[in-house]
Amino acid sequence: MYYEQDRSLTDIASELNLNWKIVKKYVDKEDFNGPVQTTKESHSSKLDSFKPTIKDRLLADMKAPRKQRHSDRRVYIRLCEKEGFDCSYRLVADYVAAMKKELHMKKQQSYLPLIYHSGEVQADFGTADFEENNRLYHERKYLVLSFPYSNGAYMQLNYGENLEALLEGLKAMFEHMGSVPAEIWFDNTRTIVTKIIKGGERTITDRFKPVFMNTESGWEKGNVERKVGYLRANELVPIPSFPNLAEKNEELLKACDADMDREHYDKHSMISELFREDQAALIPLPSIPFDTAGYMTVHTNKYGKFTLNEGRHRYSTSSDYCDADVYLKITSIEVIVQDAQQHEIVRHRRLYGEEAESMQWVPYLKDIARKPRSVFNTGIYELMPPTMQTFMHNCASSERGRVLKILAELTTRTGFVLQLSPKSACKKYLLYHI
Repeated sequence: MYYEQDRSLTDIASELNLNWKIVKKYVDKEDFNGPVQTTKESHSSKLDSFKPTIKDRLLADMKAPRKQRHSDRRVYIRLCEKEGFDCSYRLVADYVAAMKKELHMKKQQSYLPLIYHSGEVQADFGTADFEENNRLYHERKYLVLSFPYSNGAYMQLNYGENLEALLEGLKAMFEHMGSVPAEIWFDNTRTIVTKIIKGGERTITDRFKPVFMNTESGWEKGNVERKVGYLRANELVPIPSFPNLAEKNEELLKACDADMDREHYDKHSMISELFREDQAALIPLPSIPFDTAGYMTVHTNKYGKFTLNEGRHRYSTSSDYCDADVYLKITSIEVIVQDAQQHEIVRHRRLYGEEAESMQWVPYLKDIARKPRSVFNTGIYELMPPTMQTFMHNCASSERGRVLKILAELTTRTGFVLQLSPKSACKKYLLYHI
C-alpha cells in the first residue's frame, strides 16, 4: 500500500519501524504461498493385526494403578509370549508411545503464573532422617509452613505425620511468630482428610477447617514444595544429631528466622522485610492456648491392653483395667491412659512405624504380687538392679510376694515408682527395707 503511494523504501521503513532490508525483501516478493505439506504414502505393517490387542491393554491400564500399567517393553514381551509376535521391539515401542498420547495416559497440563498476596500461607510435610539421643529415626516427618509472598518459611521436625504432629507443629510456629494465618492452603494430606468423595468433596477431621488446593495441581503449592526441599538441604544435611527433639525444633525456628536475612529471588527486597508485610496481614494469637492433644475412649482386652492405628500398635494399662473402658490423651510423643476421673493410669511413648507394643509393667505389680514366681517372666524383673534380682532369686516365694506387694502399694498410694526410674525405685526400696 505504501509503495503504491510512491513512497520511498526509506520512508516506509521509518513509518513501520522496520529495517530497510526487510521492507525491500517484501516489496520485491511475488510468491506469498507457504511451503507445500506432503505426507508419506501409508503402507501396511506387520503390527496392524496386533494393534487392537495393544489398544485394549492400554485402555485397561487406565483403570489400573499408575505403577502397575504396561510399559512398552511389557507390551512387547506379552505379544511375543502369547500372540506369536515376531517383529522388532522398536516398532511396538513407537506405537505404544503414540497410543498412550492419544489415550491421554500421559496427562498434559498447563500451568498458570500465580500472584500471591501478603498473609497467604501454604503447608506440607517432608521426609528426612534424624538422630535423637543416639537413636536413628528413619524417614520421619517435618512440617513446613511457607509464605509465598515473602518466600519466608518455618519448619518443625516430628516422629510421624499425624494430626497431633500437625497441630503441635503449627502451634509452635504460630507462637514463635506471635500471630496466626486466617487460612492455610493444604494438599489432600491424610492428617486432616479422612476421605475424598467423588466430585472433589472431602471428609475432614472435626478439629480442622482447611482450604484445599485443586486435585493434581501441584503447581498451586509450588512454593511450599520448593521450601520442603530447600529446608531439608540447608537444615537437615548432614543427618542432624541432637539430644532432644523439642530443643532441636526451637533451634530450627531461629535458623528459619536467620534464613530470611537475604534478598528475595525476584522482588529485590529482603525476605525479612517482606515477611513483616506477611505478619501484618495475620491475626493475633487467641488468649487461651489451643489444646493440640487428641482424646478418645478405647476398650481393653483381658490382659488390659488396647490397640491404636488399626491394630498395628498395642499398649498396656493395668491389671485393674482388664476388659474395661479407658480414656486416652494422645500427643505426637505420648499416649496417656486415664480413668473416668481423668486420673493417670500409665503413660507410653507413642509408637510409630513397625513398632508393635509398648508394655509398662509397673501398673501390673499388684497382680504380679499375687503370683510372685511370675515376676521372673515379666519386664519388672528386667528393670530391677542386679542386687534386687539376686534377692528375688534367693528369697522364699512368700517373701518375694511381700516385697512386690509393698512396691505395688507404694506405686498406688504415692506414684513412688512412676516418679522415679524403675531401677532407682528398686534401689531406694533396698536401702530402706532390706
